[in-house]
Amino acid sequence: MKRILIALALIMTTMVSHAQDFKFDEVNYTPQETTFKLFAPNDAKKVCLRLYKDGQTKKAQKTVKMVRTDNELWTATVKGDLKGCFYTFDMGRGECAGVFAKAVGVNGQRGAIIDWATTNPAGWERDVRPVIKSPVDLVIYEMHHRDFSIARDGAQYKGKFMALTEPWAIQHLTELGVNAIHILPSYDYGSVDETRLNEPQYNWGYDPVNYNVPEGGYSTNPYDPACRILEFKEMVQALHKAGIRVILDVVYNHTYDIDHSNFQRTYPDYYYRKNPDGTYSNGSGCGNETASDKPMMRRFMLESVKYWINEYHIDGFRFDLMGIHDIETMNQIRQTVDEIDPSIFIYGEGWSAGSCAIPGEQLGVKANVPKMPGIAAFSDEIRDALRGPFTDDTKPGWLGGAPDLTESLKFGIVGAIRHPQVDMSKVNYSKEPWALEPTQMISYVSCHDDMCLVDRLCASVLNAQRSALNAQQIGELIRLDQLAQTVVFTSQGVPFLLSGEELMRDKKGVHNSYESPDSINQFNWENKAKYPQLFGYYKNLIALRKHHPAFRLGSADLVRKHLEFLKAPKDVVAFQLKNYAGRDDWRNIIVVLNASKAEQTVSVPQRKYTVVCCDGVINEQGLASFNGNQVKVSPQTALIIHD
Repeated sequence: MKRILIALALIMTTMVSHAQDFKFDEVNYTPQETTFKLFAPNDAKKVCLRLYKDGQTKKAQKTVKMVRTDNELWTATVKGDLKGCFYTFDMGRGECAGVFAKAVGVNGQRGAIIDWATTNPAGWERDVRPVIKSPVDLVIYEMHHRDFSIARDGAQYKGKFMALTEPWAIQHLTELGVNAIHILPSYDYGSVDETRLNEPQYNWGYDPVNYNVPEGGYSTNPYDPACRILEFKEMVQALHKAGIRVILDVVYNHTYDIDHSNFQRTYPDYYYRKNPDGTYSNGSGCGNETASDKPMMRRFMLESVKYWINEYHIDGFRFDLMGIHDIETMNQIRQTVDEIDPSIFIYGEGWSAGSCAIPGEQLGVKANVPKMPGIAAFSDEIRDALRGPFTDDTKPGWLGGAPDLTESLKFGIVGAIRHPQVDMSKVNYSKEPWALEPTQMISYVSCHDDMCLVDRLCASVLNAQRSALNAQQIGELIRLDQLAQTVVFTSQGVPFLLSGEELMRDKKGVHNSYESPDSINQFNWENKAKYPQLFGYYKNLIALRKHHPAFRLGSADLVRKHLEFLKAPKDVVAFQLKNYAGRDDWRNIIVVLNASKAEQTVSVPQRKYTVVCCDGVINEQGLASFNGNQVKVSPQTALIIHD
């Protein structure tokens, strides 16, 4: 028995070592020859390399038989200068670019051999990551490339990476005050045909094809493999120069499909989890789930994250359905990233879309965030407490007068940590704190996934679509919108904002707009001038958070020490940040959040106060001052005072 255990240990050690040393398909180019390597099964009957003159021509110029040169390693060397050529791997299940292609032709069907020197913009070697001392200093702005720029008058690169290099875009982002752009999937994905970009097409991009290549549909020329790479880097460089970090939305948890995926075509069934009955597990809700717990899938994720950091200077990662990935893989990713730059932020959805083929205690779900230090998760507690449950668009939350949600809001305000004044038995989804530090909680009320805030308030509180509201209803909508974001931005978590919310964005009531047309998803830029009080409130709210460290203490102990909830009436949450919290210039800050339709009175400590937020207006220099021990808060608004 002992000999068997030793033998098994040696096999496992060999597997892990192999996974650590091997980097999947590789293309090593020189002007004299190019060597191709592929990770594929030892028992593959025939593994071929095919060379093409471009990304579309049907007939291959050359077919080369690959030879197994090591365990699960197939190799082919081709003499001559192949720069500008395209290639595929074929082991009888369909041609593909391999799992780790770094440059591809149109629609990502073939890998490309390019001159990488042509993919770096001028000054790329001097590009630096904007400094962030703590994740709570981030203000994350979630954006889809097409939504942001497609309807912008005067934009030169509508719907493209390059739109984010244009002065109007940089000016809007810096004026708003965000310092991190979370871009929806920007790798090469399958649902947009890059040969028909002149026709209406839209998708969010959660259907991965080539994980390590920018999406051609966002480039000005998807037929040129270097173009998309250069333009993506130019985008990153422009944002960095403006002091804005770039966070990449990564979808390692599933592929567009199984049979046509690069994973399945190079190593069948290795990268996917299966149920005991042999069917594919579907924790993603998209027909499959990847097996992050397998050595080479784990290695793939590690290498991919490192590649985006090193080649594209990416500053953070948002993991789609992180609850499908195993804890060990997520921790290894965090450790690997720490070795490069510990300030690179990692967060994800702490859930899956269905049951997974490995036990829940091994997965990166929200309840297991304490086992993943340095990794954050979205708080659906604060989200749904504010606006109502994800499962029913018409059901209101605290903003609409729903009862028994104040403890859930308080849990979000403290950053999902343990706090003596939060009764976890009354919190909506979690009965135990799941964050060790407030830096592990993403605070938000809306994102791409689900109704945007305006639509949700219309559906659950105002009972009418945005286009049908009268002036009085629009006034109420703006008040509730501002109140919702005040909760988000005065919470101790990491604030997250869906792009366009500052422009009173609506999607005509569409809940899931992943393939809706531009008419649904695009920004209405005219709203910036039409509703200046809303944009101004967002801008000043973000500035208030940035200027006052009391709102972003970043430490659970400091939050417990300085954040105290005050007694408040029904539908009101009030708290103070006391004793120069975080070495703030203001000694004591009091925030009162009133969701009711009536003016409310709250008792506060007897002091001389300055009012900085009242009736939908924020002014850090002061709107008024008073001496007293009571405050009156207008309906559906926030009040912020300090001494």
